[in-house]
Amino acid sequence: MEHKINRQKMLAQFEWEMRANEKSEATIGKYLHEAEKFMDYVGEGNAITKHTVIAYKQKLAESYAITSANTMLSALNCFLYLMDCRECTVKSFKVQRTTFRKKERELSKEEYIRLLETAKRKGMLRLCLIMQTICATGIRISELPFITVDALYTCRAEVSLKGKTRIVILPAELCRELKQYAKERNILSGSVFVTRNGNPLDRSNILHQMQSLCDEAGVDRSKVFPHNLRHLFALTYYNIEKDICHLADLLGHSNINTTRIYTLVSCEEQERQINGLGLLL
Repeated sequence: MEHKINRQKMLAQFEWEMRANEKSEATIGKYLHEAEKFMDYVGEGNAITKHTVIAYKQKLAESYAITSANTMLSALNCFLYLMDCRECTVKSFKVQRTTFRKKERELSKEEYIRLLETAKRKGMLRLCLIMQTICATGIRISELPFITVDALYTCRAEVSLKGKTRIVILPAELCRELKQYAKERNILSGSVFVTRNGNPLDRSNILHQMQSLCDEAGVDRSKVFPHNLRHLFALTYYNIEKDICHLADLLGHSNINTTRIYTLVSCEEQERQINGLGLLL
């Protein structure tokens, strides 16, 4: 069966199918964007074939890092599957598993503290508390709305996302700080981190605010983004507890191989560990 590009119709159907499958808003937005890029490549009215998908896959490999290309292919395959073009789906690129993280991407605890102190000096209290909340609990930035006023009184937040529900433990000191913050801003119920109008915060604004701290804090911009705070939580927890199974539960991972990525250390740290084994005369 031939499937010709009808941009408007396909995007509407794709969005409807994803909502029916309970995809998150972030995923829906991202996947729609990737579907649009693919349809631009094929062209309105032209047929989707295995050949065009393979050619597009090669174009992604030439334009992006392999990990990024694989993320885009995942979105594209979802689009093709839901558009009943399953015969056109393609395999992801094979990626050799790395054993360490790039040092230029690794945010240290000392750098994290400098970012917090800079936010305080600049009077950016909400941002300071957001960074501490993510880093002290390991939650995703998309899970911030589940940090509610009620949760502060039990030190437990019930997070429901991607069809899964888990309980996130909130440190007592963090709860005390957030209660004071909520009280001063007359936030009596619902999410703690909201705009003046009570709407959820925009993740791009949070990223922009975080990166505005970099120069004064002396931290490279490539290290400063919300998800790196989750990485810092995971690595700090694992270095102390050495329990990757429990860490997977804390992070809300279904696959422990995903958690493994969060525990990677830098090449320099691995070098120090290997040199310290004492296995040479």
